Amino acid sequence: MARPLEFDRTVATQSALMLFWRKGYQATSLADLVSAMGISRSSLYAAYGDKRGVFIECLDLFAARSIDILARARAQHPPLAALRTFFVQTLSEEAGGRWAWGCMLVNTVLETADVDEALCDHARLRLGEVEAAFEACLTDTGCGAAKAAELSAFLMVVNEGLRVSSRRALPETAHRDQIDTTFRLLESALA
Repeated sequence: MARPLEFDRTVATQSALMLFWRKGYQATSLADLVSAMGISRSSLYAAYGDKRGVFIECLDLFAARSIDILARARAQHPPLAALRTFFVQTLSEEAGGRWAWGCMLVNTVLETADVDEALCDHARLRLGEVEAAFEACLTDTGCGAAKAAELSAFLMVVNEGLRVSSRRALPETAHRDQIDTTFRLLESALA
């Protein structure tokens, strides 16, 4: 009979997510990971399999939380305002300084491309889910499916660029200006 977990998996995974998000996959050692998670190596192996298993669970959690930010905005605002809210919320000082870490999914693609295709593909898959959430919002504006797909691809490129740019520690106003420009272009394209 397997022993029950002796730690709070949600808390441990959140701690791992923060560490991986800040440092990346390669730069996070197993010792760093178990220390941040507050668990033993044997507990990590029993619960997640290995470091890679923890990382994949963190990528999935990060993607789900990103999509949830947009879903909450969609429940409160019309489609374009919801999209804008997503960008502003995820790139603002209110994000607790984490906005300067970029996007864990984008960071993973940059870090693992040509090094670990399986992790890279996993992050790409999750980015595709975020893009699909953008597309659903755009479809709700009443534009056709082809236009919604085209504009969601554009928004994803902007999203990825903003996340990489955030690693440069530009002031929040620089990001807000880019968000404003993006949504002026988007509104023109939808008019």
